[in-house]
Amino acid sequence: MAKNPTGKGSSSRREGSGRAISESTTERLSIYLRCLTQLERAGVETISSKEMAQRFQLNSALIRKDLTYFGEFGMRGVGYNVPELRSHIVQILGLDRELRVAIIGAGNLGQALADYRGFNSEGCRIVVLFDVAPEKVGTQSRGGVPVRHVDMLEQTLRDEKVNIVALAVPSGQGQALLERAAAAGVRAVLNFVPDRLRPPEGVFIRNVDLKIQLEGLAFQLARVQ
Repeated sequence: MAKNPTGKGSSSRREGSGRAISESTTERLSIYLRCLTQLERAGVETISSKEMAQRFQLNSALIRKDLTYFGEFGMRGVGYNVPELRSHIVQILGLDRELRVAIIGAGNLGQALADYRGFNSEGCRIVVLFDVAPEKVGTQSRGGVPVRHVDMLEQTLRDEKVNIVALAVPSGQGQALLERAAAAGVRAVLNFVPDRLRPPEGVFIRNVDLKIQLEGLAFQLARVQ
């Protein structure tokens, strides 16, 4: 059976305790990592869950609950050691190794993703873009990521040892490209295509639909007007 076909809520992972870890928990870990990175840059060495919650508008009880899935990190009366906890979360999220990312679609979105500093950090590295437009193939993004023809997709994904593919192509093109990437051995896909794709067996997919997010904001605005 395909893993996480909706990109939300349906899959989980298990730690050594045997307890299932929800995607919402792992998403919060990513938030904690950003907070801890900010604290470390500010020179903060220790912080309690309460202080962290107040500083970043989080829930202190939820912070403690999430972290207990993975061990005991804080000291009573002292709090968490910021650099140590940050290092632990990097390892938990699997960011202590290089994750090589390819982006299919070198349009405005694909180019922006390729040069986004947040993508090229914490173990992730954008290694290649793909497109079909002759004026783009053979060029580079502003950050120096090469653009190759999509005809070279499978071979390039294997040669570059790509772990994750981001789909940034027009509607209707994503499914075939998803299947090609999976056939080349890619097991994780970030989907920016405004279509609900069917992942092949063994492939994890996360959907990022910007229009849905905008519609959610429109709904909130409608409630206060």
